[in-house]
Amino acid sequence: MDILEGLASGFLIAFSPTNLLYVTLGVLIGTVIGLIPGLGPVAAIALLLPLTFELDPATAIMMLAGIYYGSMYGGRIPAILLRLPGDASAVVTTFDGYPLAQQGKAGPALGITAIGSFLGGTVAIIGLSFLAPTLAGVAGGVGAPDLFALALIGLLMIAFIGSGSKFKALAVAGLGILVATVGLDPISGQERLTFGSTGLLAGVDIVAVAVGMFGIGEILYNAEHGFYKGTKGLKLTNKLPSRADWVLSRFAILRGSVIGFFVGILPGGGGTISSVLAYGVERRVSKRPEKFGKGAIEGLAATETADNASSNSAFIPLLTLGIPPNPVLALIFGALLLQNITPGPNLVNEHPDVFWGVIASMYIGNILLLILNLPLIGVFVQMLRVRGSLMAPIILIVSICGVYSVRNSLFDVLTAIVFGVVGYLLRKVGFDLGPFILGFILGPILEVQFRRSMLMSDGSFSVFLERPLTLMVGVVIVGAIFASLVSYYRRRMARFKKQIHYDNEDIYI
Repeated sequence: MDILEGLASGFLIAFSPTNLLYVTLGVLIGTVIGLIPGLGPVAAIALLLPLTFELDPATAIMMLAGIYYGSMYGGRIPAILLRLPGDASAVVTTFDGYPLAQQGKAGPALGITAIGSFLGGTVAIIGLSFLAPTLAGVAGGVGAPDLFALALIGLLMIAFIGSGSKFKALAVAGLGILVATVGLDPISGQERLTFGSTGLLAGVDIVAVAVGMFGIGEILYNAEHGFYKGTKGLKLTNKLPSRADWVLSRFAILRGSVIGFFVGILPGGGGTISSVLAYGVERRVSKRPEKFGKGAIEGLAATETADNASSNSAFIPLLTLGIPPNPVLALIFGALLLQNITPGPNLVNEHPDVFWGVIASMYIGNILLLILNLPLIGVFVQMLRVRGSLMAPIILIVSICGVYSVRNSLFDVLTAIVFGVVGYLLRKVGFDLGPFILGFILGPILEVQFRRSMLMSDGSFSVFLERPLTLMVGVVIVGAIFASLVSYYRRRMARFKKQIHYDNEDIYI
């Protein structure tokens, strides 16, 4: 099946009434949940993951994908209007979005966000359509050592592009790997860390972990620090971007599309790094860099375009290599596993309805996102007036019922509550929860592929030096570690010299 035939069959699947309904629901639900400050695409998908268990695999992934890029846009509305980012990547949105809103340009700001997101997403989906099948064909020759190296670089990228302390990011990723080892050994079948519990023999359920940490844990954290109070009296102009706004933003949108597409493919890449990179590039090439941070609409356009482009192109490594490049795709990876579908090079041949149906649905969802969000901006603003204390009980009930419905297991509900407390404690001491889910998903891949590599080579580590892809990834890993060490050394030396300067001044005085 060639690319055009695959896309044609995908559109036939995506345009079926049921799938079209769920794509629309996904986009709407994602946008609404993105509006709630503190919740983002990870929490949204984690909470709704149990509901997809009874759906057809293609339908389930179409809906989750719609939630993903829908929440990306929804999170921008409170970031622009209230300076309340719905997720990490929306922080960059506040730099110019909020100043524009304060200047009475909230309508054009939200409008350019919707248009930029649509164009960036479209560019990424076109790239996904033509690159993913080709990469899937090449990926057929990818062996266990190559998959181990790719999974390893995915884990290491947590430290290099994550927010906050690198040590904390790696530590919480290591905790995720440890939790993933609970259950039966995938090679020998021996029990590991079950402590005699029959409920742990099948391992820790990803739905229980995700819902607990990102749903229940978030509620506990917000209960301590104060729920979002809502807003009243916010005025919004419904004007679209002017011609002058478009002239300022058109090349920013083009550059943001390219940057977001390529960053999204990288393991560990995603909205945050693509937004920061696109914003930095745009500020550097701008003829009016002094406007950035004070209401530069081209800075906002670049950020939002790159963010949406990266969220779409991130499906390439997931669908073709079975490597989730960010926490959101890690949850969608888990959703595919719940449907007894393993993402990877054989997905396009074994489940073409899922592969092509999801890609085709992204074209539809991207158009729906533009059509729905431009006229509904005023409605979404009204939803920001609902207090978080009213939403919390609803989210808690849905979370517990959803976890129970997957396997009809009270043990899973208890697991979700335990990990809710764990997630709350980690948040309380300043740990990011995203690396935990990446570690939980990538850990078993690392273990299985490493042990298969050792079996292939009779225990010789030379297998990692004999394959071009593994060697190339290894060079990248070593280079990244070396660059990080050099950067750390330079920061230490700069602080040391600064301290000597202060000490000398004290002596002189």
